[in-house]
Amino acid sequence: MAAQIRYRLTGGASNTSPAASLGGAMSTAAGGIITDNAANNVWDDITGAESAAGDVEYRCLAVQNFGDQTLVGAKIWIDDQGSGVAGSNLAIGLDAAAIGATPTSTSTAADESTAPSPAVTFSTPTTEGAAISIGDIPAGQAKIFWERRTVTAGASAGTDVPSVTVKGDSL
Repeated sequence: MAAQIRYRLTGGASNTSPAASLGGAMSTAAGGIITDNAANNVWDDITGAESAAGDVEYRCLAVQNFGDQTLVGAKIWIDDQGSGVAGSNLAIGLDAAAIGATPTSTSTAADESTAPSPAVTFSTPTTEGAAISIGDIPAGQAKIFWERRTVTAGASAGTDVPSVTVKGDSL
């Protein structure tokens, strides 16, 4: 088996709620694993009020190598901004926490509408060539990162399913 990647919530070892994934320890609960390309797996629907006024929300997640080999030269980028809501934009940024077996973020957010503190630097790399470098993720270890969803005022309401990709080589 090679390096294998899965995404997990933060918010404490037993957290299974995306809305509570605002920093802290990586969830180790079975329900804390994020399913790929599923509606509401990280983000809730954009309501009419949020779309009318505009909205910025945050989530803190972890990328975990659950394989048996090191993921070498890992990098992360946004491979799909989502197509369900015009005017919705995803940005990502790495937390300063070290890679570890059960990492805890160095930044936290009081609620989904409050930016993480200490501040996280967000960007919108949309290709592998522009990806953010994570470094090596040994087998059984994880790295914490943040997502920021910005909904511009006047955007449409609805369900949006943006996604990120982490890629590297196995040793």
